[in-house]
Amino acid sequence: MKYLKNISILALAACLLMFVSSCDDTSDKFVVNETDAVQLAELTVTEIELDPVNTNNPAVTFNWSRADYGQPAAVRYSIEIASDAEFTNATVATTITGSNAATLSVAELNSAAGTVGAPAFDWSTLYARVTSSLGTQEGLPVDSNSISFMVYPYFNYPFDDYYLVGNGTAPGWNNNLNNPALFRDQDNPRLYHYTAYFSNDDGDFNNGRWKVLEERGLWQPQWGVTDDEGSDDPKTSGEIAGNPGTQGSDPGRFGVAASGYYQFTFNISTKKYTTEAYDASGATEFTSMSIQGSASETTAMTQSTFDAHIWNIPSIRLAPGELQFLTNTGSTWGSSTAFSGVAQEGGSIPVVVEDDYEVWFNTLSGRYIMIPLNL
Repeated sequence: MKYLKNISILALAACLLMFVSSCDDTSDKFVVNETDAVQLAELTVTEIELDPVNTNNPAVTFNWSRADYGQPAAVRYSIEIASDAEFTNATVATTITGSNAATLSVAELNSAAGTVGAPAFDWSTLYARVTSSLGTQEGLPVDSNSISFMVYPYFNYPFDDYYLVGNGTAPGWNNNLNNPALFRDQDNPRLYHYTAYFSNDDGDFNNGRWKVLEERGLWQPQWGVTDDEGSDDPKTSGEIAGNPGTQGSDPGRFGVAASGYYQFTFNISTKKYTTEAYDASGATEFTSMSIQGSASETTAMTQSTFDAHIWNIPSIRLAPGELQFLTNTGSTWGSSTAFSGVAQEGGSIPVVVEDDYEVWFNTLSGRYIMIPLNL
């Protein structure tokens, strides 16, 4: 027994010695350093015409040198595509871990080109670079050099469209009654405008209200204010919330305290909105409006009975070409941007692909939007 006791004491002493030694451990910590920028190789083919039939085929392969953060680590590489050398409107086309090469399919490159604004059926210069970083948190990001190449995209409609619903608007709380579309900004595709009449004749707290839908006939996804319904006092600005965009329950309502013309802006990127009174006195109210041009036969538009400045065609077949809005005074209105923009007298709107379109025109702001129905 004495022998066993001595063994136990010796074992305990050894454990204590190990514990003390671990407390005094001065071994090196795991330290990573910022890598030098990786070098993205020039492409062997710099003019890429995208085939709309074989969209899964490879379109382009990017190769670059490996990043060195000074330790064995999982390096994440993101391929960024932009329409300008400053990458002010860049989109991430793909992300890969560990490898120093990545191939984009025809569909992936076409989508990236459309996202950064490259027009369909025309040659555009695009720019690419690789950003290296560490882990899923993308720590210590470093951008590579950039390269440029030419691309000829096929049609791509990368935009989201939004519609009004509520008792302050023409359809009331019917989510499938030709609900007016918000007018997408021609320079910022995540910013939307609606300068028009909103109704609240009795000043009731629950009247003069609306929300924003992503698809007619469906209540979700829907967007409104961050305040809960009942506490959603009408405000001139604030943050937007969405179900399921930001939360699992329906958001509160936008609103105005009195009937009148208002300028409503809705920014899906910043999650901000504004609702400001608009002076519509003296604005021309046209008695008829038509679409004309090489993209379509001359076709009459329907004037809203709720707001005389809102004109609409629910569906019209448009071919590649151009069109104008023709007023009863004989003046024509158009612009240089496809799908959405601000029309001015004398311009022409390009139509880049044939399809059935839903068309809205606001004579108060000059804004228009043409939404393809089948693409």
